[in-house]
Amino acid sequence: MNTTKELHISAEPRINDRIRVPEVRLVGPNGEQVGIVRVEDALRLAAEADLDLVEVAPQAKPPVAKLMDYGKFKYEAAMKARESRKNQVNTVIKEIKLRPKIDPHDYGTKKGHVVRFLSAGDKVKVTIMFRGREQSRPELGFRLLQRLADDVKELGFVESAPKQDGRNMVMVLGPTKKKAEARAEGRRRREQAQAAQTASAEA
Repeated sequence: MNTTKELHISAEPRINDRIRVPEVRLVGPNGEQVGIVRVEDALRLAAEADLDLVEVAPQAKPPVAKLMDYGKFKYEAAMKARESRKNQVNTVIKEIKLRPKIDPHDYGTKKGHVVRFLSAGDKVKVTIMFRGREQSRPELGFRLLQRLADDVKELGFVESAPKQDGRNMVMVLGPTKKKAEARAEGRRRREQAQAAQTASAEA
């Protein structure tokens, strides 16, 4: 049985004296296969190398144990987890509310917000609110949502088509750009603007 060099280690593995099995399949500090050895010998090798004996695959027969600096391993794993959390960007859903008979100026303002949200890589939930008799004219809301989707098609796509929800009609627009891309682009633009400012100040 071949054990891969990259071994997945459970949350809190057994280490050193807590490994209570007669023998282990031992992996050296650089991933080299040592073979099946008695646990006493593996512990002796660990002590001689000033390393820990860490059980990395307890389900295997016999269990797989690796020689490593466990404190350093835990620190590096924590740093990796922190880094991947930092790079994980959450998509936010922004909400915009419109009335079916919105005036052109208001429509322009609301469309501007939608453009800004989509450009930043966020989803936008667009809600049309019907009042009174407007509820008998759902096609007004439908047409308005289609018009908005058409106006912002360069930046977003209809992720969830318009549907009636009680007194409201809701549509969800998804950004064509991922949030991380949008952030990177924003950063590039800011850097270019700063560079241009510095150049003009020096001129």
